[in-house]
Amino acid sequence: MIHRKKILAVSIVAALGFYGVAQAETTAAAETEAQSSGDNRSTQELEEVVVKGIRQSLKASLDTKREAEAVVEAITAEDIGKFPNTNVAEAMITVPGVTIDRRFGQGERVSIDGTDPSLNLSFLDGHPVAQSIWLYGEQPNRGFDYTLIAPEILGRLEIYKSPEARLPEGSIGGTIFMHTRKPLDLEAGSISGSIGYSYSDQASEGKPNASLLFSTKNAAETFGITVAAQHYEEQVDRQGIEIFGYVPASTFTNATGVAGNVMVPNSVNAAWFQQKRERDSAAVNLQFKPTDRIEANLSALYIKENFDNYNQSVYSFTTWTPATVGAVDQLGNVRGGVAQSGHSSANGGAVIYDNQARESEVTTKGLDLNVQYSGETWTVGGQAGRSKSENPDIAQWFIEPVYQGGFSWDTHRGVTFDDPTAARNPANWRDAGWMGNRGAFSSEGKDTYYQLDFSRSFDSVFNQLLFGYRYTKHEEAYGLTVVGGVRLGSLADVGTIGYADTMGAFNGFSPGHGGHLYVGRDNVVRWVRNSPLDYAHPDPGSTINNTWALEQETDAFYAQLNFASDNGLHGNFGVRYVDTTTDATGYNPGGAAPVLPAPASWWQTKSTKYNKPLPSFNIAYDAADDIVLRLTGAQMIAWAPYNQMVNNTFLNDSTLTGAGGNADLKPYEAINFNATVEWYFAEQSVLAFGVFHKHMLNYIDRVARIERQYNSIRDNNPDQWAGMIGFNGCAADGFCDYSVSRPYNAGSAKIKGFTVNFQQPFGDTGFGIQANYTYADGETSQGNAMPYQSKDSISISPYYEKDNWTARITYNYRSNYLAGGYVAGAAPASVDDYTDVAASVSYAFTPNLSLSFDGSNLIDEKYFQYLGTKDYLAGQYSTGRRYMLTLRANF
Repeated sequence: MIHRKKILAVSIVAALGFYGVAQAETTAAAETEAQSSGDNRSTQELEEVVVKGIRQSLKASLDTKREAEAVVEAITAEDIGKFPNTNVAEAMITVPGVTIDRRFGQGERVSIDGTDPSLNLSFLDGHPVAQSIWLYGEQPNRGFDYTLIAPEILGRLEIYKSPEARLPEGSIGGTIFMHTRKPLDLEAGSISGSIGYSYSDQASEGKPNASLLFSTKNAAETFGITVAAQHYEEQVDRQGIEIFGYVPASTFTNATGVAGNVMVPNSVNAAWFQQKRERDSAAVNLQFKPTDRIEANLSALYIKENFDNYNQSVYSFTTWTPATVGAVDQLGNVRGGVAQSGHSSANGGAVIYDNQARESEVTTKGLDLNVQYSGETWTVGGQAGRSKSENPDIAQWFIEPVYQGGFSWDTHRGVTFDDPTAARNPANWRDAGWMGNRGAFSSEGKDTYYQLDFSRSFDSVFNQLLFGYRYTKHEEAYGLTVVGGVRLGSLADVGTIGYADTMGAFNGFSPGHGGHLYVGRDNVVRWVRNSPLDYAHPDPGSTINNTWALEQETDAFYAQLNFASDNGLHGNFGVRYVDTTTDATGYNPGGAAPVLPAPASWWQTKSTKYNKPLPSFNIAYDAADDIVLRLTGAQMIAWAPYNQMVNNTFLNDSTLTGAGGNADLKPYEAINFNATVEWYFAEQSVLAFGVFHKHMLNYIDRVARIERQYNSIRDNNPDQWAGMIGFNGCAADGFCDYSVSRPYNAGSAKIKGFTVNFQQPFGDTGFGIQANYTYADGETSQGNAMPYQSKDSISISPYYEKDNWTARITYNYRSNYLAGGYVAGAAPASVDDYTDVAASVSYAFTPNLSLSFDGSNLIDEKYFQYLGTKDYLAGQYSTGRRYMLTLRANF
């Protein structure tokens, strides 16, 4: 620990030595962008607000919330800039109803009011941003990955919890609108930027980051350009204990010590994931406003991310050859119906050492044009663009040596070898008739869109009519190629670089297991690359089961009528009509063993059509000068993730589990209601209470069922296959009984809950606070839990801002929730209660130069997953604390 503190101190001193450039005063106009997002009451032009600090940014956010017709939460630029975060998701933790999942230690995807992140769409300047996956074996998701967007390029963000007819469909929890900074809102010649250093205490390593924003406009303020660029690096280090499923003790014919119905983990894994993340992003905005009536915006976005990583898994695989005498010969320490410890003899025991060296580079590009014309009582506008994201070669260089010797295991302490000296001999870790492979996923997403919007204003209670049309086409392509031919041998041949120093975050973990032989990324890649890889004969099952394409086109028409009366009643009602065609294409072998080249008849497209009117209303009542009441209702739809809508099957041939899609899925359908009471009792202050009810008429649930699937181990590793015959129905023809999880139209579901939100600065003391609590409770008509739904979530964020000092502490808690499976095809696992504590302090040397120090996960929380009860451990991960030192300047 002393060594780590010294490294941190040196890192801070080094970062202080960097020359800085800034982040700066941000001008955020409260007037919204026509037809894109935000409050669209064109009958009232809101005064521009200059945002400089926490209190002013919270005020701007509160003004957006108060003036909106719908139920809206907002964050402005200083909120994002001042929070201790490295991405936009972390900036949303103080918003009521928002929870984030931190599987790698930082927020990636956002849940709103108890809904799955995939049911909440996000838009940048009113348009979608295409995404492609970065993690080998992961599947595309409609929910937005907020590690993609640099916070520095954003000016504000709004979360619409209730829809309006003019807004894009596709969200059930809420729709998130992010806005980049526009040049005509900023001072001419503005230059701002930052330079900093992020440090992971678990990895004992830090990385640099920097941002720069330049904005200028002509003297007449009719044309301007803003350029924002950012470079970010972070060292990710995740250590964890994993168990890849459970089998009954009766599986092992000579095990003693427990009854046959006691469940036994088929592995205890010491997992170590290491990654250097890099992101280079640039955003350019050209704004042209020759008159008060015409405005055009042309924006471009470019993001390049590197996600190369090295993952090691060392696990006792008790079901490697389950029928072998000695595979498990002793079991004990039963708790909750689970044997927590056991022993395997040298005759049948096997410890497997997976080394996965991965290469992954995501490139995202986008171009968008938005043009608006305003007449005396009418407006017309249009928006068109295209976004593309691709990761053409998510490569994995994989070796899997095996140690066959006796060992004991414990679910919390890992493996203890009977002969520690033998386990540390590289020559004893060798192939078991198969040594590895080289795999490559490809992932590509494209969004094409255009829309036309019209409005007509009236001098009456019904003061504005909005109507328009929007066309969107999304294309998704996904594929996998796996080739064999990796040379056989031992780790003595591959090469090692000493011993791993991992699992220190788990007190009492076996030193022999956590401190295993360390192969090293370069040795893995070199061994596989120099092997006679058989590119001419890729594995048929991998390609057949994981190659697919989806195209979804939607025509949407809307009409919306806004109203405002003299007695304080205002709002809107309208209808949006959507007409969607989906073409889902994939291989369908029809029960035959996979072969390549595949017969042309296997490549099949399933076309489905769907259309639906989606009515909505938003009613607000200014009951007093400081009280606003709201009631909203809407019919809503959301589509399942792309991979769930096609015939595909991702199989884990070792654990005999899988996950796949279903081309017959219909969209989620829901009727949502929201009601809020908002009391703006003082300047920059609010006490708000809201209730929500989501009645899902069609809910998509994942169900695991037994399917006969072909097991590629039969072709790749005959020795292992011989020991699997007879286990889980594995037969000589290569087919086994797999537990395959697929989505199905599963009837209805309901989510109900409430939020309480409090915000107040305490006079001239400099102190203030933001706090909120959310309760969400829901289940399907079958009584199943709903993914990513925490019943309780709390955020408390006191702050201090006075003179040159700014400080903030954020406490964020969410109760346990159901999340995705921890290994391909595994049943969804629950995540235990999670608490994150973050802090930030900054000092302004001058109005143009400041230094901030941020810290997150300060209590070093563990990410704990389990199956049903906590005795059925699925995974427990540690990512450590993260710190960031940033020097900001503006000119």
